[in-house]
Amino acid sequence: MAATGRATPPLLRALNERTVLEAIRAGSPISRAEISRRSGISKPTVSLALQSLLDAGLVREAERGPDGPGYGAVYFEPVAEAAVVLGLDLGARFVRGAVCDLGGAIRARQDVELAVADAEDAIDAIGRLRDSLLDNAALDPTLVDSVIVGVPGVVADDGTLKLVENVAGLEGRRLADELHAALGLPVALENDINLAALGEQWQGVARGVSDFVFLSIGTGMGAGLVLGGELHRGRNGAAGELDFALGEFAEAVDPAAPQVAELARERTGLADPPALFAAARAGDQTAVAVVEEVARRIALHLAPVAAVADVELVVLGGGIGANGDLLLEPIARLLGEWLPFPPRIAVSTLGEAAVLTGAIAVGLQAALENVFTGRTAAPA
Repeated sequence: MAATGRATPPLLRALNERTVLEAIRAGSPISRAEISRRSGISKPTVSLALQSLLDAGLVREAERGPDGPGYGAVYFEPVAEAAVVLGLDLGARFVRGAVCDLGGAIRARQDVELAVADAEDAIDAIGRLRDSLLDNAALDPTLVDSVIVGVPGVVADDGTLKLVENVAGLEGRRLADELHAALGLPVALENDINLAALGEQWQGVARGVSDFVFLSIGTGMGAGLVLGGELHRGRNGAAGELDFALGEFAEAVDPAAPQVAELARERTGLADPPALFAAARAGDQTAVAVVEEVARRIALHLAPVAAVADVELVVLGGGIGANGDLLLEPIARLLGEWLPFPPRIAVSTLGEAAVLTGAIAVGLQAALENVFTGRTAAPA
């Protein structure tokens, strides 16, 4: 009978190399002795792992130590440009893009407007944006590990897009396959609001928070739910589709921009949400009352989520949600009246960059693993 459960030398080497690489990523610039101390691996074994990582182009000798010149000591750092990630945010009238290296640094950032809000124009624009970003960053296109695209809809298990309302022609399409063919790169799609939640978790107001919801209120409304530190997509990938939550209410409860504009015209004569919020800030009491109604509508949608998931934090985003100076207090007050354990309410600190930041976070996590597992293909 063949022996089982025994670690083979290649497996041990891989484990040692991974441990050494993580120590360098966490503590660079770092010496061989410090890697050994932090990892608990002997210095000779660290040296073998280091040579493999150097040959694979994943680490290099650092020019300076942590406190300046090393005076003979050799320090190591990860090679940030061993691979890059392309993050994209596809909206109704724009595509936002950024290229990020393995160190988390943005190497290029650019937005393009869509002449027409349809799928064909979006695919063409993404191809042009990819080329422009890599040119501006002066990076070899072969360094792109993957492309992560935030899309305004639900990504089904079979790759088709569903519940897409603001980009014509996307409903039912396998956009990832089409973009893969157009770009020649691996492409992954994710709901844009889910990515916004992950962006806030990585670099925004939700850092260190395990249970929270990101609520985007703009031309439409949607939520990204993070539970136990992980994104919760639901059985159909449709978790957070709050537009459908209170559809049978007899009264109007939608706080999205078109409904807020209608409410503003009816009660104040103001033409749009920006004018409404500006009037409220100026002390117009009728406008203040309308904003209170908008806050009530938002709270009505948040209360079931907070009661069922018991989240610690609600992050507001989108054009309506960004008005935290007027909305946070009444929303918090209402949830405090309705719930035994109301969540904290905050406004997104990333703003329009939240989706793109989340796309980069997802791509970066995958790329860090991919460059390690693919290191044997790298030239020595």
